[in-house]
Amino acid sequence: MGIDNALHDIRCLDDLAAQDTPLHRLDARAKVLATLFFLVSMLSLGRYEVSRLLPFAAFPLLMAVQGGVPLGLLLRRAALALPFVLFVGIFNPLLDRSVHLTLGTVAVSGGMLSFASIILRSLLAVTTGLVLVAVTGFDQICRALGLLGMPTALLVQLQFLYRYLFVLADEAVRMLHARAQRCAPGTRPSLREYRSLLGSLLLRTLDRAGRIHQAMLCRGFNGQMPELRAGTPFGPAEWRFCLLWGLFLVAVRILDLPMYLGGKAGGLMPGVLP
Repeated sequence: MGIDNALHDIRCLDDLAAQDTPLHRLDARAKVLATLFFLVSMLSLGRYEVSRLLPFAAFPLLMAVQGGVPLGLLLRRAALALPFVLFVGIFNPLLDRSVHLTLGTVAVSGGMLSFASIILRSLLAVTTGLVLVAVTGFDQICRALGLLGMPTALLVQLQFLYRYLFVLADEAVRMLHARAQRCAPGTRPSLREYRSLLGSLLLRTLDRAGRIHQAMLCRGFNGQMPELRAGTPFGPAEWRFCLLWGLFLVAVRILDLPMYLGGKAGGLMPGVLP
């Protein structure tokens, strides 16, 4: 089932976070800060920028290679966001028809550029988030966010959401399997059956949440999630990591590298006009 495959990929990210590479051994705060700076630098570009977004792909690509993260897994997970991205920007070419670029005899409108920019930004952002989880682990990311000043209430909610997402998904899979055993093979649930399944899942979720909360209170839960393992210190390796990636991101944000390289190559790669 699709839910089984999605859970399997998410668990694969957790398994990849248990690897022992130089990137995995870095303090989570360094990787979180570099990722946040990457997102701010990339998203601050103009809406018509397309070619200038391409150098930013070096950040998730090199992180994935250094951390031993399979690129196929990243592409499969990032592709899930494409339908939502297409829905957001599909009307841009119709609303903005002003010509911003001419490629031979083809006129490229501002709406087409902004649509391509939205797709590329979304893929870069989703892929970078997946790489961060794969080389750090969600628990360590939450720990880093807490040390960086995230409010405790928001942090605890984020940890609960991630931990019990698997519980909720497993419950949904069991309900779908039970339904499949009672129906003819190959038949899909109708809209009425989906409503019934969602109602049952909501009731089971509320009951499970009450039992989990009581169990946590009995074990001394005080409003904060316990740390499963201690974090690493923020040392010279972390400073070097942040400095190198910071310099690279500042350079690709300020300089139009595709335009510069295109000019050096004799104008084979025309830049995108702002």
